[in-house]
Amino acid sequence: MNIVLIGASGFVGSAILKEALNRGHEVTAVVRNPEKITVHHDHLKIEKADVLDVAQVTKVVNGNDAVISAYNSGWTNPDIYEEFLRGSKAIQAGIKASDVKRYIVIGGAGSLEVATGVQAVDTPDFPAAYKPGATAARDYLNIIKEEKDLDWTFFSPAFEMGPQTSGVRQGTYRISLDTPVFDENGRSILSVEDLAVAIIDELENAKHVKQRFTAAY
Repeated sequence: MNIVLIGASGFVGSAILKEALNRGHEVTAVVRNPEKITVHHDHLKIEKADVLDVAQVTKVVNGNDAVISAYNSGWTNPDIYEEFLRGSKAIQAGIKASDVKRYIVIGGAGSLEVATGVQAVDTPDFPAAYKPGATAARDYLNIIKEEKDLDWTFFSPAFEMGPQTSGVRQGTYRISLDTPVFDENGRSILSVEDLAVAIIDELENAKHVKQRFTAAY
């Protein structure tokens, strides 16, 4: 497939880029700083674009089969709430103005329900440092749920998904829709490599169109 990957130079985006290329897809990597992409591949094209500019998004995605967005303005960014929502809305609008219908968004785990009607981000022990970004991702999930024209999918990572859980691609995972997946030790954990597997599996199989899903071991 011909896919556009937004945020391809980030921690999550770079893993998705590697997985997509290894599985034979043609990838257009959309980044703010092209020099951050150090991968060289015959099936990779790098495009510099400002995702806050709807017209630029439309131009770069036109003619492709799908868009995967790993957009994140930075967890330590004090303006992450406003910037994540602004960027996500602009990406969505840009895709809607293009000829592409398939849109996969990597969001946050904070919107997963830990009890009936209770999302993780609203619990007292949710890490304060991640709350603005997690709240932004949760609020964007509510926005994308109203999207009628695009064949969207929203992905929530496992609660533990970061450099400390990564480095190995197992190629297996379990899925759920709105509640976390826990292992036998009560942990919701996934490597970024297997997050990428889950995303490209969804790209190829389209099992969660107009749905949110999560994955963990």
